[in-house]
Amino acid sequence: MQIQSPIYPPLENGDSRSETLRDRLTYREFERRYAAMTTDQKAELIEGVVYIASPLRFTTHAKPHADLIGLLWTYKMATPGTEIGIEPTVRLDSDNEFQPDGVLLIPGGSSQLTSEGYIQGAPELVVEIAASSAAIDLGDKKRVYRRNGVQEYLVWQIFDQKLDWFYLEEGVYQSLSPNDEGILCSRVFPGLWLNATQLLQNNLAAVLETLQGGLASPEHQAFIQPD
Repeated sequence: MQIQSPIYPPLENGDSRSETLRDRLTYREFERRYAAMTTDQKAELIEGVVYIASPLRFTTHAKPHADLIGLLWTYKMATPGTEIGIEPTVRLDSDNEFQPDGVLLIPGGSSQLTSEGYIQGAPELVVEIAASSAAIDLGDKKRVYRRNGVQEYLVWQIFDQKLDWFYLEEGVYQSLSPNDEGILCSRVFPGLWLNATQLLQNNLAAVLETLQGGLASPEHQAFIQPD
């Protein structure tokens, strides 16, 4: 007797297990239905509800995404013991499975890789490019990241020309303030310096120069060569 494989309904925007939203999809059911989709669409599970991403424009997502990932890649190449990922599946808890635009993490730190190759737990730093998704990125997603212990959360709001960098302190996200030179300096990754003003003005040479200053700083050297 041949056993037929189960047929899973495709994911749809706003899907949950009930119309009242009291009974949410779990990440396991979300993954089964995601894997069964025939179209290549990015979907996330946020507080048990499915969100399917809109098509991504070059100027409002692809380009700034590449610029920010380039910054993290440069840091990673100079910082043994760190890794970056682009849009990885991150299982945060049973109701939330995200694909952030980028992560910077310390392998074996606050997150682990599952046998399937997914990230389980909270990466040390998560970055999101927020255009049409700004309300979600600064609303439900921010609350989920905070609740699950993501130490730093960077959101680039494209339409508002604003960059917010949050750090977790006693369970609450605080806004990272620039230093006297106007530079944002990560609290988790020493030497990860960002000149947000120059980034927003698309002066990538100045952004790179700032980062190189961070990589040459004593705190970064101490981070990569501990006693």
